[in-house]
Amino acid sequence: MKILVTGGAGFIGSNVVDAYIEEGHEVVVVDNLYSGKMENLNPRAKFYLMDIRADEIKKVLEIEEPEIINHHAAQISVPFSVEDPRFDADVNIKGFVNLLEAAKDAGVRKVIFISSGGAIYGEAEEYPTSENYPPQPLSPYAIAKAVSEDFLHFYNHQYGLDYTVLRYANIYGPRQIPHGEAGVVAIFMDRLISGKECTLFHFPDDPAGMIRDYCFVEDIKDANVKALEKGSCGAYNIGTGIETKTLELFDMIFKIIEERIDLPEGLGQMKRQEARPGDLKKSCLNTKKAESELGWKANYDLEQGLRKTLEWRLSV
Repeated sequence: MKILVTGGAGFIGSNVVDAYIEEGHEVVVVDNLYSGKMENLNPRAKFYLMDIRADEIKKVLEIEEPEIINHHAAQISVPFSVEDPRFDADVNIKGFVNLLEAAKDAGVRKVIFISSGGAIYGEAEEYPTSENYPPQPLSPYAIAKAVSEDFLHFYNHQYGLDYTVLRYANIYGPRQIPHGEAGVVAIFMDRLISGKECTLFHFPDDPAGMIRDYCFVEDIKDANVKALEKGSCGAYNIGTGIETKTLELFDMIFKIIEERIDLPEGLGQMKRQEARPGDLKKSCLNTKKAESELGWKANYDLEQGLRKTLEWRLSV
């Protein structure tokens, strides 16, 4: 089938494009290269250099007639969304509605929307958090994800547009940039490899840092493949269900880098800084619904994923 992937030159989107092409699908990529990179693009994908807010999106869909849209394009930083909520809403809400309008008019069958299990639930009382817990977003980024899910429900009710929502945990792996929800993995690796000190953001009552659910991008590729034919009108947490504190993550990254590189003395100790606006104390996802309805489960543990990520970082 023909699939249009927005943000297909970005970290996660480009990995998903690769997975779709490996499965034999025809892929069209739309990306404005704001955070994506040309070197991430699969040469077998057709590429449009375009912003999802552009009027020309409608023409692209008329020409390409994709059966499915996979929507990864986004403003990806929680702290930046707090700094500039108008820009975040412009891209993540208005841009998405622009895409949905074009999809409706072009006869697209289904939209796979990338939401955020790592942010949308807020400081959830249910933990690990399931899809039954009502979203309580605490940042403009998370609010935009929640609102976008509501728009999908409307477009399904009004026009019959099918959809699957994938609520990602904190995703890491090859091609990641040091921004967005899970950018800490790329930040730690980049700084340690460069011999620079790292910073631990934390709340006053927990000096070991915030808790997150880290999921390797190879597992994300599999979830997006399964969502092509499963999960009609459903939202699914995509993560590992395993909590990791920032200090634990840093120590693991430090260990695997130290096995490969002689690091300067003192890098094993981190600077400390108060949590930023929009940061959550803890986030971990219950993924039983994805296991039962999508047939998906994370296969990589954190150390495996970090080692594969480091191999990539040392090769580029």
